[in-house]
Amino acid sequence: MSGGVDSSVAALLLKREGYEVIGVTMKITPEKGQRLEGSSGSGQPGRLKEEDTPAGSKTSQYPPVEKLSAPTLESPPPSSITGDDSANKISRAGRRLSCFGDDSEEEIREAEAVARHIGIPFQVVDLSREYEGRILSFFRSEYARGRTPNPCVRCNAEIKFGLLLEGCRKLGLDYDYFATGHYARVRFEEQSGRWLLLKAREATKDQSYFLSLLSQEQLSRSLFPLGEMSKVEVRKIARENNLPVSEKEESQDFYAGDYRKLLPKGKPGPIKDLSGKVLGQHDGIENYTVGQRRGLGIASGGRLYVVRIEAETNTVYIGEEKDLMTQKFKVDNLNWIARLPEFGKGIEARVKVRHKSPELECRLLPRKSGPQSEILSGKVERGGAGAGRAIPEKAISADVSVLPDWGEVTLLTPYKAVTPGQVAVFYEGEVVLAAGFIR
Repeated sequence: MSGGVDSSVAALLLKREGYEVIGVTMKITPEKGQRLEGSSGSGQPGRLKEEDTPAGSKTSQYPPVEKLSAPTLESPPPSSITGDDSANKISRAGRRLSCFGDDSEEEIREAEAVARHIGIPFQVVDLSREYEGRILSFFRSEYARGRTPNPCVRCNAEIKFGLLLEGCRKLGLDYDYFATGHYARVRFEEQSGRWLLLKAREATKDQSYFLSLLSQEQLSRSLFPLGEMSKVEVRKIARENNLPVSEKEESQDFYAGDYRKLLPKGKPGPIKDLSGKVLGQHDGIENYTVGQRRGLGIASGGRLYVVRIEAETNTVYIGEEKDLMTQKFKVDNLNWIARLPEFGKGIEARVKVRHKSPELECRLLPRKSGPQSEILSGKVERGGAGAGRAIPEKAISADVSVLPDWGEVTLLTPYKAVTPGQVAVFYEGEVVLAAGFIR
């Protein structure tokens, strides 16, 4: 539970269907006064100073499950958040919602308010150290390499559907399924023996892109109650049940502010055109991304864009819009979901090269270089989340270490600003075929 309307309604719907529901929120922002070391972008885990504690062991002021009262659905929610007993609604004025930032404590209080209102226990798992070491360090190291990362996709695979569940187990929470408020669907296909990730019914709300790095094991334990619903329907349910977050707006990004505050200060370097001519100076490559037009500080008679970032020489290259057009690119660390590919056999598909890009017709040629990283491999850990659920063996028994782990992509039509570091997600109709990082 994030404290938003989607996860709140998801919890409510599952409780109505007869599930025994426990609300869980992950704390990823260090408490005020807590300082992190080891966050220079090296990719090594950060280390909390003074209050360094194991994952999941710190619950701050939030009561443990066994001590948290669980009122009925008809019981009024606590009014301490807004101080308005007549409205009992969350006031969001002046706040830009995000996953990571100074408002995280308030988000947790809001999630707890919803849990009390619908009558379920609630627990907080502290993953601030792990988030620093796995997501923020990745974020910094990618920018240092001249790439533009999508931390949310990686966070889902590694933290939310990974370490959060480990933290729950350490707190003694026993469960069979892990449910979220994502707009997506999952089902098992007998013919292929695979768990499929599908788009949401409402195309404008589809979040399958952000779940595209989940393994077969993770998908087999996942429930997405909102996958068949529209946002209008979800909001209506929240209002009809007087959820305290029914009017709360949506989160817009992973960080509420200028992302450069999360990065170490970069080194100045040259801005060049594609012929190598120096046109100006930049104040750090982390301030630029492929396709960027504003803030270049270069006078020109026409529009100029960042077309390439070369970390080795600390150089930003700029050019015209035509220089941004790409027809061929490579993807690494491929996560295969819908079916297992054949080496050297091209696959006709559609690809999204970033979350808001259209689906582009393409041909994906699978290649093999080495084993995938453990988090993307889909290897089975029988003691994992919801270990009591019966799962067809063929659904998760494939040896993914021999699968193609990278691929060559050819677009039928060139597209603008295919950006290294972004996640490319491949679709076959409404089904997610695979996903990988653009090289």
